Amino acid sequence: MFISQLQLKNFKRFTAVTLDLSDAQTPPRLVLLIGANGSGKSSVFDAFEWLTKPSKDGSLSGEIAYYSKTSQSVDAIVWFSDGRKLYRHDHTFPDSVQGQDQSWVRNAFYGRSALRYVADLSRTAQSRQVELDRDSDRPRRYIEFDQRFESDIARLAKSIIEEIFNGHKFDSEQMQEKYLAPFNQAFERIFGSNAATSLLLRSMIPALDGKPAEIRFKKGTSEISYDLLSSGEKEVVNLLFNLFVRTQVYRDTIYFIDELDVHLNTSLQYSLLKEITENWLPAGCQLWTASHSLGFIQYAREAEHAVLLDFDQLDFDQPQTIRPQPKESLEVYEIAVPAEMLPSLFKDRQIFLCENQNDEYYNLLGLDRKLFVGVKDKRQVYISVKTSPVYHGLVDRDYLTDSEIARIRQQHPNLFVLDYYNFENYLYHPHNIAEVLPEIDVNKYKAEIIRQKNEQRDTILLNLKKSRDTDLVLTDNIQKDNNGAEEIASALKSDDFETCYPFFDMKGRFNRQILEQHNPTKEKLVKTKWFGSAINKVLQPEKQS
Repeated sequence: MFISQLQLKNFKRFTAVTLDLSDAQTPPRLVLLIGANGSGKSSVFDAFEWLTKPSKDGSLSGEIAYYSKTSQSVDAIVWFSDGRKLYRHDHTFPDSVQGQDQSWVRNAFYGRSALRYVADLSRTAQSRQVELDRDSDRPRRYIEFDQRFESDIARLAKSIIEEIFNGHKFDSEQMQEKYLAPFNQAFERIFGSNAATSLLLRSMIPALDGKPAEIRFKKGTSEISYDLLSSGEKEVVNLLFNLFVRTQVYRDTIYFIDELDVHLNTSLQYSLLKEITENWLPAGCQLWTASHSLGFIQYAREAEHAVLLDFDQLDFDQPQTIRPQPKESLEVYEIAVPAEMLPSLFKDRQIFLCENQNDEYYNLLGLDRKLFVGVKDKRQVYISVKTSPVYHGLVDRDYLTDSEIARIRQQHPNLFVLDYYNFENYLYHPHNIAEVLPEIDVNKYKAEIIRQKNEQRDTILLNLKKSRDTDLVLTDNIQKDNNGAEEIASALKSDDFETCYPFFDMKGRFNRQILEQHNPTKEKLVKTKWFGSAINKVLQPEKQS
């Protein structure tokens, strides 16, 4: 089961929010919600609980005041990738469920709250019968303590005892392979293969004779009980026991775990999320988790089956639609690592700030010791480079002459300027197109660019002065005169390709219909030898012949 879209209205933090995954080529196995504390991530998990609560509890009591942002009606609707839909409005059963088989709705979501840490085992007996299919021991709000760990121990012990006394021949090796090996294999993948630091599950004794359950592990040469594990180790054990027991029931389910990274360092964050997503989640299930941890963000960026939804800096008093973030952009790291900390984090690299989201493509070049970070616009790149010596910057040429660029570079050696109008001038340069699309007639292509330039020339010239007057990089460094504008105007009037092309906007003014039937993607266009060489030339002008 995979979510395609979720809509919430007047629900807790949100006036109206849509989480839209419908454009994903394949349904993602992992959905990572990122954002600062209080940005609304956990409210999404409360919505999952609210949608299925009547089907699990058989009642409509839902503390509507807790879920409602105002006195108005509360609505939640989720579309699944297989065409199923679940909708709930105020004190009603989910739409199209009442009177029908509700098993799929009961099992549609399975969640864990962030408050699930069990410091030591204390329960001496199972206090009540747990109905796994109704998730009867779950927290009713995802700000409440999740007390399922000791229930999981009791349930696992019950399964082992039933198997021992089922009348079949007892095979201890087979039992260890079934009940111990999955944990120990996972511990090795999460904690590493070093016996001194990894865990090995040795034994488990259920709560008997008025004593709590006892789980023992081997670590190095020592054998220790669960109570003596570190907080991070207990977190891992807690989650794996829960999944081992509950995934037997929840096979067509959206799993959601709030703050899965609690108590874990960066490397363990990455390894744990990878382990759960790839080895413990049943096939056909999806995991939603919320975090602002570096390890989780790194795994989600690398995994093809993962998407990131960014809740940070959004005004949820206004309607919002959140779609997956471009994973190539380093902006997703800013929730874990502020941009001003990047230089200290990547000491071995030059940090290049660039305009818009073009860092996604510059980073694909794999330029030696260079890391690109996208910021809002040219102005922000310039101000950052001007005020901080740790940053380098790469900005569009726009309407700058060669002599102006040289003078700007003298004053700001860390600021680099493209040789052409903008990033797209490199993508769609005839030399680059010829490398990707050898079937294109380059001369006809150049002629088409010249034709479109001439068709728009008067409009371009009218806007030339205004564009230069609002270019902070120019006005902050060059005394105002008309010589530069006249030089550029003369170049734009020329039909010599190399003369006019540096000042013709290939992003905003070029109609790429001539290329549409070939559909060259940006990813292909930035991976050519010509593109890499041209950008490298801009960044290493001292090596130009």
